[in-house]
Amino acid sequence: MPNGEYLRYVALGDSQTEGLGDGDDTVGLRGFADRLAEHLAVGGSEVLYANLAVRGRLAGQVRAEQLGPALALRPDLATVVAGVNDALRPRFDAAEVTGHVEEMFAALTQAGAHVVTLTFPDVTKIVPLARPIRPRLLDLNARIRSAAARHGVTVVETGRSAVATDPRLWGADRLHASPLGHARIAAATARTLGLPGSDDNWSLPLPPRTVPTGRQATGADLRWAAAFLGPWLGRRLRARSSGDGRTSKRPQLLPVAIPSPSAEDMGRRELP
Repeated sequence: MPNGEYLRYVALGDSQTEGLGDGDDTVGLRGFADRLAEHLAVGGSEVLYANLAVRGRLAGQVRAEQLGPALALRPDLATVVAGVNDALRPRFDAAEVTGHVEEMFAALTQAGAHVVTLTFPDVTKIVPLARPIRPRLLDLNARIRSAAARHGVTVVETGRSAVATDPRLWGADRLHASPLGHARIAAATARTLGLPGSDDNWSLPLPPRTVPTGRQATGADLRWAAAFLGPWLGRRLRARSSGDGRTSKRPQLLPVAIPSPSAEDMGRRELP
């Protein structure tokens, strides 16, 4: 688009794009895609935005359920973020997962959209128990970069930034970004797109924090396992998903309301 002006933005994906960790089902979810839409609207043009993402969706489900509706909305900008849920499953086929993602890249770019995707950080620095999936995420990142290059898709390298694994950018479940984390992802995407007012501050480290003692860390791990890991494993054993029965939160293109700006909205909030 001339001067980087995008007027029809559609977001495809799973819980990260839906916005889990940034708000809740009572007050509503915000998330990086909502925040990116707000960045787009700051310039004064009327930006229309739809978010088709649904939590728990695998890459194949995102393609099957969201690609057609996304194409029908004729976006000039689209974000496609999928694959982490696949990497968490016992049976993971990186080539198959990337194939679904690449189909979305191809279809959207051929329809004239500027497509953007993200790389995934090393979650083992947040959840040490996730060490077995680290090679999967590295492989997935490499394959996504290659697929993106084949289709002219923009890659936002959030996975390579050291700040991405700061615990303060992650929510209590250690799987979804916190409000600050979502703000940083949005700011990184805005910078990669060269949007007016964007800069590299999203990648700056947060102020030093107090590191918990071994006993405190163990206690926190036990509480996390009881509150989040146990229920997640229970859903896997029952072949259930957190997204069962859910539909996208914003299936139609609607005007973007710009909230009052704050430091956190720009991904710059400083924490003690």
